[in-house]
Amino acid sequence: EKMLKNDYDYDDIISSLRNVGLVEGDSVFIHSNLGFFGRLKDAKNSQDYNRFFKNAIFDVIGENGTIVTPTFSYSFCNSERFDVEQTPGVCGIFSEFIRRDITSVRSNDPNFSISAIGKFANFFTENCATHSFGKFSFWERFLTKKGKICNFNFDSASTFFHYIEKILNVSYRFDKKFQGELKIGDKYEQKEFEHFVYDKDNSNHIPNFEKFHNRAIQLKKVKISDLGRGQITCITADDTINIIKNEIKIQPNFLINGQI
Repeated sequence: EKMLKNDYDYDDIISSLRNVGLVEGDSVFIHSNLGFFGRLKDAKNSQDYNRFFKNAIFDVIGENGTIVTPTFSYSFCNSERFDVEQTPGVCGIFSEFIRRDITSVRSNDPNFSISAIGKFANFFTENCATHSFGKFSFWERFLTKKGKICNFNFDSASTFFHYIEKILNVSYRFDKKFQGELKIGDKYEQKEFEHFVYDKDNSNHIPNFEKFHNRAIQLKKVKISDLGRGQITCITADDTINIIKNEIKIQPNFLINGQI
């Protein structure tokens, strides 16, 4: 069957990952929409797609590398109980594939859990902080390991932004507590987790990450590589935090829709 213009194969995935700067030993956080890449040679179903991508990433980052995906469920936000083993995430097929992988571990965060495979998987997931964006949260740990945000068919923005907004204590977000039932061992216990939220009734405060992505491109801090009919973007956690710290001083609404 002949390759169409936008078809791609396993080797194309690997060269695309290398083009955006992934190297041996990297810790990579991935927001993904795999379907948008188009047809992957020899992949018969979504299981194949997921497996090819996972294998390609590990071919590049090696056994000292770590893959992290968002497996956010917003369970307490939605007044639902959370079972780290069973509760599905809502972040797409690749994230769910990683969550269900026999070798992955998941953080016991009822709103913003992550799933990880690789060298720092336990470090990123154990002793989950009760503030999803506060001290000792996954995001802080990811920063200490010089993580890279590598997105499949999304721009260079990430949930990591809320951790930075929390550090900077932006005026348009505030801490909010959510109670619920969290599974610990084989029983559910009442727990309280915090999230750094914005007022959904204020349209000015809706997140808007276009300014960030454009600035990251201008500063040559984000690398972009075409793959199939989509693209892979990559930026370091360090560059992300530096850009936001610098820009938000000049324009406090750097990460939102309207004026503050």
